[in-house]
Amino acid sequence: MRIFSFEHSKIAYRADFALYMIASVILAICLITFGPQDQILSMTCYVLSGIISWTLIEYVLHRFVLHGLKPFSQWHAEHHRHPDALICTPTIISAALIVGLVFFPMLVLSDIWSACALTFGLLTGYLAYTITHHAIHHWHVRGSWLEYRIYFHAIHHSRKTHRGNFGVTSSFWDQVFRTK
Repeated sequence: MRIFSFEHSKIAYRADFALYMIASVILAICLITFGPQDQILSMTCYVLSGIISWTLIEYVLHRFVLHGLKPFSQWHAEHHRHPDALICTPTIISAALIVGLVFFPMLVLSDIWSACALTFGLLTGYLAYTITHHAIHHWHVRGSWLEYRIYFHAIHHSRKTHRGNFGVTSSFWDQVFRTK
């Protein structure tokens, strides 16, 4: 399996979902079971901060990296040309970024529980994004939140310049930055 291939095998593509689901469950169990009871409020705040932060990270990455920086914009253009293809960020890269840019810095700035809580929140947001993005391109639903997300993502894919609707799980940042 090549790490930088445009399209992944079904196994490699699905492994991303499975590994992040397992990591999320393990982090949740560790936080609930072993986390210090006197830090429940702060850990909950870190989890929520991670989830909310993910929505902004998703927007920024999609708008400025995937549509602005080479070679990422060239790779992402493949997704726009072949929206049903099994194209995703290789798990090793996304995991390294999450550990290197979220977990370790938080561990240095705070403690293991805060680092785990923030990482769990961000990981939950990322998992929601990957599932939502897959569903947008591969599921057919009616009368749901997902149908709304499919509609706005279809607009994003149909624009020649791709200048709007960068949020996949939420339109919040598109509204804030007037790109909807």
